[in-house]
Amino acid sequence: MSDNNDTSIVESAGRSWRLLLVGVLLFAVAGGIVSKLVSLYTLDQAFLQNQGDARSLRTMLTPAHRGVITDRNGEPLAVSAPVATIWADPSKADTHHQGLVRLASLLNMKRSDLVARLEKDSSRQFIYLKRQVTPELARQIETLKVPGVHVDVEYKRYYPAGEVSTHLVGFTGIEGAGQEGMELAYNEWLSGETGRKLVMQDRLGRTIKHIKSIEEAKPGRDIQLSIDLRLQYMAYRELKAVVQSHKADSASAVVLDANTGEVLVMVNQPSYNPNDRSKIDVNGLRNRAVTDLFEPGSTMKPLTIAAALMSGKYTMDSIIDTSPGYIRIRRSTIRDHRNYGKLDLTSIITKSSNVGATKIALSLQEDAVRNLFHNVGLGQSSGTGFPGERNGSLPYYPAKRVVERATMSYGYGLSVTPLQLAQAYLPLANGGVALPVSLVKLDGEAKGARVMPKGVAKNVLGMMETVTQKGGTGRRAAVYGYRVAGKTGTVHKSTRGGYADDKYISVFSGIVPVADPRFVIVVMVNNPKGQEYYGGEVAAPVFSRISSNALRLLNVAPDQWPQKPTETVVMK
Repeated sequence: MSDNNDTSIVESAGRSWRLLLVGVLLFAVAGGIVSKLVSLYTLDQAFLQNQGDARSLRTMLTPAHRGVITDRNGEPLAVSAPVATIWADPSKADTHHQGLVRLASLLNMKRSDLVARLEKDSSRQFIYLKRQVTPELARQIETLKVPGVHVDVEYKRYYPAGEVSTHLVGFTGIEGAGQEGMELAYNEWLSGETGRKLVMQDRLGRTIKHIKSIEEAKPGRDIQLSIDLRLQYMAYRELKAVVQSHKADSASAVVLDANTGEVLVMVNQPSYNPNDRSKIDVNGLRNRAVTDLFEPGSTMKPLTIAAALMSGKYTMDSIIDTSPGYIRIRRSTIRDHRNYGKLDLTSIITKSSNVGATKIALSLQEDAVRNLFHNVGLGQSSGTGFPGERNGSLPYYPAKRVVERATMSYGYGLSVTPLQLAQAYLPLANGGVALPVSLVKLDGEAKGARVMPKGVAKNVLGMMETVTQKGGTGRRAAVYGYRVAGKTGTVHKSTRGGYADDKYISVFSGIVPVADPRFVIVVMVNNPKGQEYYGGEVAAPVFSRISSNALRLLNVAPDQWPQKPTETVVMK
């Protein structure tokens, strides 16, 4: 009996102990759960929130609008249009999604090619599918809701004037950075600052909510160029026509405002369409007006005469004997087209006498002609800041280098760009003041430096007017109703070992109207092929048409009214 009681007591104690242990364990588990809940809602709340945000919140970049480029009248030359970029996250892409067939069609691809591309880059999180698509196409792709495929907004540059202004304006790359022309020169000014915004995305990477803007995108600043798009169109048309009619290799034309130095026109051939670069020929990319060098030839003679008048050794009435039509200098012979005999300074320009220019230059101090050439801007940068602009060359020749000094007086042995040649004529047009040229519209008054007396500039301008009159070499440059001053140039192209006998550069540089100069215009045609190749035959007519259009478009009053025929009165 005693044994049974003992056994019962032991069993009862064991059960109590087990119940107590279970109770303690349950209490401990409950306590742990409560403790964890308290921790989750208090201590770990920030941690969990951060983890959730890290998986769903993303910072997205907001593209900035690039600044607009306009002409001097506000006409757009380069604008940014909204487009879209289609990209994919291959690691989250569903290659079996039913929308892939339509997506491939919209992207102008085969479904098999699209799937193969996604599977090939399955380890990557970003690949471009197509860039710069239209907003309408982007909306169609968004409605498909293909996992891993995304649409972002960006901007595409568009050039309303196309090939007419492309050499000056330039273009941007697909990333929106300037690559040529003013787009490159003023890239930092035109570029905006990208913004940032916080968005919420689902597990497939799709944006489901815009949270807030972190930093607003700042658009780029605008630029107003100095060119007049109306004149640009007309000059481009004339330049293209002369290249086609004379089968020339290339051509350039520059029009400057005679009073400010602003570039009103800068056109080149060949050209290209910046809106469609699939067929661009690298030969047409250069802005030849600032990058291509050539020897200016006889267009330098007015400046040589100006140097002679400034020296005090010559006057308007000075006579130079050019007989017998050539001159021997050491082993070289310098020739005129024929024997002009005795010429005054005006006739040297009118007849374009190499002999007359040579005799004058060699009678002056060895640096007299060269110094004036330098002072009007030759052999140095024009200061436009245009990418790839070349300075040309203006060598210094000591007194003993008589042949080189002689040839420089009529434009050989130095090199210029069309823009530099136009700049060199500015002092002749505005009373002797050299001006920096500008590709951007000026707000205030242009500041220059006097390089020749006003009287000398006026006298030489009058001499140059005879070039476009009867007996001159540039009669085709004349403009009805206006007085025109200018100078022709026909230069043999330099080749290895000397000058080509059958390749020429035809040039005409002029100022109009003479009474109150408004424009300095240079036309250069490279290697015209055919019977006509002289500057007075090829370049001068282009000058006439460009200046005629400019004068009438800008309402410049004629300074040479046609005389009415005398009426004969018959007495009855």
